[in-house]
Amino acid sequence: MMVESGSGMPPLLLVEDNEDDVFIFRRAYRQAGISNPLRVVGDGEEACAYLFGRGEFADGVRHPRPSLVLLDLKLPRKSGLEVLQCIREAPELADLCIVILTSSAEERDVLRAYELKAQAYLVKPPAVRTLQELARFAGRPQRGVEDEGPVAIVGDLFGDGSTGFGPA
Repeated sequence: MMVESGSGMPPLLLVEDNEDDVFIFRRAYRQAGISNPLRVVGDGEEACAYLFGRGEFADGVRHPRPSLVLLDLKLPRKSGLEVLQCIREAPELADLCIVILTSSAEERDVLRAYELKAQAYLVKPPAVRTLQELARFAGRPQRGVEDEGPVAIVGDLFGDGSTGFGPA
């Protein structure tokens, strides 16, 4: 797992197996001026271990609960949709904010992610402005997932200056 230092704020967890995508995301993250620390895990099993505090992630002080999970769908060992389903089935994680960040714009993936209560679905790569909106979104008080609808839609979130955040 890769960690970037932070300011005492809750981390954002990036679940991504492609090192090039992690590099691009880190650069955009820094450009966006996000002060939350960034934690990165490389597969679905590792994501579940982090979120449920298992194995090397058992120390909740060193590996605190993230305020936001950025979840790729195409992951080794356990898919992003499987990770999302595990999260939503766990009462202790029911209010966790999940944003899908993937290269897949397939309608079935989008629909399934929203069925599993993802708060947003973004197609890579995210623009700096989109990351800034994510940071603001992550800092909001969390309501119950059951009360929230999707807050972003798949579309041209990056080319026209709009981010798609806010009620869909």
